[in-house]
Amino acid sequence: MTLIKSISGIRGTIGGPTGDTLNPLDIVKFTTAYATFIRRSGKGSSNKIIVGRDARISGEMVKNVVCGTLMGMGYDVVNIGLATTPTTELAVRMSGADGGVIITASHNPRQWNALKLLNKEGEFLTAADGAEVLDIAEREDFEYADVDHLGHYTEDNSFDQRHIDSVLALSLVDADAVRQARFTVCVDSINSVGGIILPKLLERLGVGFKFLNGEANGDFAHNPEPLEKNLQGIMDEMRSGHYDLGIVVDPDVDRLAFICEDGRMFGEEYTLVSVADYVLSNTPGNTVSNLSSTRALRDVTQKHGGTYTAAAVGEVNVTTKMKEVNAVIGGEGNGGVIYPESHYGRDALVGIALFLTSLAKKGCKVSELRKTFPDYQIAKNRIDLTPDTDVDAILVKVKDMFAQDPTAQVNDIDGVKIDFPDRWVHLRKSNTEPIIRVYSEAATMEAADEIGKRLMQVVYDMQK
Repeated sequence: MTLIKSISGIRGTIGGPTGDTLNPLDIVKFTTAYATFIRRSGKGSSNKIIVGRDARISGEMVKNVVCGTLMGMGYDVVNIGLATTPTTELAVRMSGADGGVIITASHNPRQWNALKLLNKEGEFLTAADGAEVLDIAEREDFEYADVDHLGHYTEDNSFDQRHIDSVLALSLVDADAVRQARFTVCVDSINSVGGIILPKLLERLGVGFKFLNGEANGDFAHNPEPLEKNLQGIMDEMRSGHYDLGIVVDPDVDRLAFICEDGRMFGEEYTLVSVADYVLSNTPGNTVSNLSSTRALRDVTQKHGGTYTAAAVGEVNVTTKMKEVNAVIGGEGNGGVIYPESHYGRDALVGIALFLTSLAKKGCKVSELRKTFPDYQIAKNRIDLTPDTDVDAILVKVKDMFAQDPTAQVNDIDGVKIDFPDRWVHLRKSNTEPIIRVYSEAATMEAADEIGKRLMQVVYDMQK
């Protein structure tokens, strides 16, 4: 079964039977349920919904179905075309819309697509609101507009520029300093919308660039998740010695990874750490990341006199916690930077601008900057789920394994995370794929992998 309904939206593979994949009938059902929820919530007054999409091959089909359904529900649709997830989030807020639909499966392979659902603030629906949408869809509690009250369709291609303008207006983005540094970068935009908007941002910052996989055709040149194993092409290009920095984004440009000038990974976990260190050095305060993120953010936060807090995985969980603790910056260890001065959403453009500013002001190489942070090694493993896998039973088994260990702190707000003084391991069911993620961190990769593999064996034994 490849239709996943979670806090990250409605996600599935294209084609196949209804109820089991993301196909036109299910797209209509969930879009209708979302529009019904927005109307009944009474939290909007513009009767307008923004629709944006990444460059996936299926995007045009999904967009047509979504836009037509929203019009059938009586909503005016503003299609902003090929746009990043953060661009679409900002478009909702900038236009005063009642909500937004982002058509993207983020880091998933080409056969996937998804509907990410936004409220009028341009932020993802809460878990409770998402559950209500799913309940409406399950009951098919719908009522469409009559012929005199159908919605209207318009297109607005101005939001890329407005997004870039908002990034350059941030108080900690120093475009002049970046221009004076005369950086040259190599960018892998994985054949999606990063290849459209990032050249415009870099030109405004006076940065020279070369793009790999820059054509936004949705035919991904490699697995689109920005992990080291998928990035040999740009890592090899960086080894030519022609660039100061390598930049990698996922298909919807909310995740961001850097590569050092010598072709080595900066580490996607350290995207947030490095940007947070720059932000905190200018505006001390609190930070938040999810349970599966590196301890280095905690260390950097405490160095600057702030308090670090962990949230459950999922962008809305992180942003909710950030608001609770008044965090000045936060995000996720997968390369997602959330900077409230801009908006409460992961935004690679914001991350790039802040990182380049920091690098320009420090006057050092990227590899030298990386050495200034606490050095942890994180192992990211996964286990494919079978129809018979009892995830709840697995989580109970793992908790029981460490219940009597005085050195272990057990956190079960999202799966099970076991914290030891010198390492941690986190096991949880993915919100975006039919897998169990097993993340572990320690001082060395061997130590991190050892404890991760130990828990993976528990899962394998229970699947037999």
